[in-house]
Amino acid sequence: MFMNTEQVMAFLPHRDPFLFIKTVEKIVLPPSLEGKKGPFKAQEMLGGKVICRFDVEPSLKVLEGHFPGHPILPGVVQVEMMAQASSFLMTHALEKPVAEVKLDVALLSVEKARFRKPVTPGMSLEIHATMTRIRGYIQSYDCQIFCNGELISESSVMASIKIF
Repeated sequence: MFMNTEQVMAFLPHRDPFLFIKTVEKIVLPPSLEGKKGPFKAQEMLGGKVICRFDVEPSLKVLEGHFPGHPILPGVVQVEMMAQASSFLMTHALEKPVAEVKLDVALLSVEKARFRKPVTPGMSLEIHATMTRIRGYIQSYDCQIFCNGELISESSVMASIKIF
């Protein structure tokens, strides 16, 4: 595991009930950075990938009203989950420890969102986010959510990610 829940919370500004990353399992740097030691420039991480986890607990607040008696994790929450996961690639651009930085992040656009299977309580999700484009602090990612290796949902997200 790359980051536990406490480390995730030290980096992301999100909090319960809107924190949808439990752990960061792995960050895969692009082949051009293999064997090199960071910190790296954000532009160098094009093609890098983040893999995160989130367990859909039955007590998750958003499930209470979507839908009573037949809870399903809303698609907008799945997109938010993908957007949150995308932020973690920037941990390899940090010159300070994660706990000492302030992250200013905003979701700018969502494209090609597809929801292939319902997400229900008890599912353990693996969230993948691969950087496809970067211009300044604006970054684009192709994202997927899997459960037991099966593709559940996917989208492309663009976000403003600033680190102070």
